[in-house]
Amino acid sequence: MQVDVLNSKGEKTGRNIELPDEIFGIEPNDHCIYLAVKQYLAAQRQGTHSTKTRAEVHGSSKKLHRQKGTGGSRKGNIRNPLYKGGGNVMGPKPHLYGFKLNRKVKDLAKMSALAYKARENKIVVIEDLKLSAPKTKDFATMLDKLRGETRKSMVILPEHDTNVYLSSRNLQSNKTTVLSDMNTYDLVNAGMLIFTESAAKMFNEDVAAAAEA
Repeated sequence: MQVDVLNSKGEKTGRNIELPDEIFGIEPNDHCIYLAVKQYLAAQRQGTHSTKTRAEVHGSSKKLHRQKGTGGSRKGNIRNPLYKGGGNVMGPKPHLYGFKLNRKVKDLAKMSALAYKARENKIVVIEDLKLSAPKTKDFATMLDKLRGETRKSMVILPEHDTNVYLSSRNLQSNKTTVLSDMNTYDLVNAGMLIFTESAAKMFNEDVAAAAEA
């Protein structure tokens, strides 16, 4: 798959880059995408919800009245779940919602998400960004030219760049990340993927390294 390399103004530079079909041309696996997104969202949950059992609520532990001879039902103490202010039966307790996914499943999910973006022509490759200072306004202008009517975007860098990060962190419609931190949820959530030229080249390096292994 060949993609034109654009400059920051959205104009063609006359160069193009080959994105490997081993990643961008595969048949997407929807179930793997579902599992990866589900795992990501589950890991975001704090799981700190909690209710008090009858052993944890305040109240006397004295039996309310004798067992027999009152004409009423048998009763324990005031912390009984049947009474107002009593403990909770089988209520939620703090726990983690995350679950494990095999590495091959997670990799296939990312490749499937990239393949979908390639099918929809939602991948842009731009020249490497070289910002002398953080400037959110200039960065936002560049995004508007690159993504057109697409509202959400994700900029993928080969490595962390402080100026690029500071320029983009206040833009709610864009996420900036490095290639190694890219995940399936962000790929699916982004309307347009904007790779820098160096980041895009790393896909070919990974495919070459996998072929040699």
